[in-house]
Amino acid sequence: MAEGEIRQALGKFPSLTFRIMSPLAERIEETLSGATAQVVVNIIGDDLDALDQNAGEVRQVLAGIRWATDVQAELQGVPQMVMRLRPERLTQFGFLPVDVLEGIQTAYQGADVAQTYEGNRVFNVTVILDEASRKSPEQIGALLVRNAQGLRMPLRELAEIFPATGRYLVAHEGAQRRQQVTCNVEGRDMASFVQEMKKQIAAKVSFPSGVYPAYGGSGLAQATARQELLLHSAIAGVGIVLLLSIVFRSPRNLLLVLANMPFAMIGGVLAVFATGGSLSLGSLVGFVSLFGISARNSIMMISHFEHLVRQEAMAWGLEAAIRGASERLLPILMTALVTALGLLPLAIGSGEAGREIEGPMAIVILGGLLTSTVLNLLVLPTLALRYGRFASEARSQ
Repeated sequence: MAEGEIRQALGKFPSLTFRIMSPLAERIEETLSGATAQVVVNIIGDDLDALDQNAGEVRQVLAGIRWATDVQAELQGVPQMVMRLRPERLTQFGFLPVDVLEGIQTAYQGADVAQTYEGNRVFNVTVILDEASRKSPEQIGALLVRNAQGLRMPLRELAEIFPATGRYLVAHEGAQRRQQVTCNVEGRDMASFVQEMKKQIAAKVSFPSGVYPAYGGSGLAQATARQELLLHSAIAGVGIVLLLSIVFRSPRNLLLVLANMPFAMIGGVLAVFATGGSLSLGSLVGFVSLFGISARNSIMMISHFEHLVRQEAMAWGLEAAIRGASERLLPILMTALVTALGLLPLAIGSGEAGREIEGPMAIVILGGLLTSTVLNLLVLPTLALRYGRFASEARSQ
């Protein structure tokens, strides 16, 4: 059953909250933020009522953002029956509060009234209301309690009885109380979602003094990791360009090597759009790997052109370009084919659990390899013939 079908089936149940995720995603998100969701908004402060109110407002904001799914506020309450004694009624009928409370405790928790012996073992004799009566909240008001004079009255005459929600847990973070709102994102870039979420929460939710939001989850971690990946890739790219400029010693030949980068990007971008248009962290890693593979193929091509001209003393022209491309056809095709065969199983099973990172990466690399290999063998020799500058050793000296 597909994830969409599961959501459609569970969405028919009113007031049902649910979250759908793979075991790997759940493990990663729980490790990062302590919550099994991609986006986590922690509302931190001291006033529990203010935290609950702001959590409800944040939940409404997240539910109104496009592509947000599984929006939930952390549940810290359980249903309970509240019995609030009425002092004026107790005084009127001569009941002490302790008599009423002891009667309720005996009825629903039990009271030890005697002991019985069996050999050298001792057993307590406990008096408690029968199980059928204890399971019915409607019968609480009919419970008869007795005062010291022997007067019996139903509990509803001496106390207010009503259902309510009680707090069973007060979550803390950094020595402060915390309420949590979570959601997942489908069909949208995580970075843009987090940015829009922060803007809307700042504009629509008014936090009182001492209460503030703290953002977390795998979505925020993914945005941070994306920035670091782009920064480190840019630094590595600058270093690689400097090294290539030293090796080729010709700006035109260096630009020919770098011309294969757009060739690879074309296929990678098309592959991303074909699989939903979401640029994940795995896709970015795929682009970085793809640029390395395509750069290697273009370096093989351009360096072989230089070898033919400098070492084999061929005059640079159409014949040298055709020979260089044909001699590098097999190595480039083998590199692309071996890489594609290794990544094909990951790309085919990208929707399976546990392949949330490797799947998008493999799809991007496969799409980029297809276009970069074809264009590297057909377009790059043409560009080299038109713009390349290859001189023999004698001329270069």
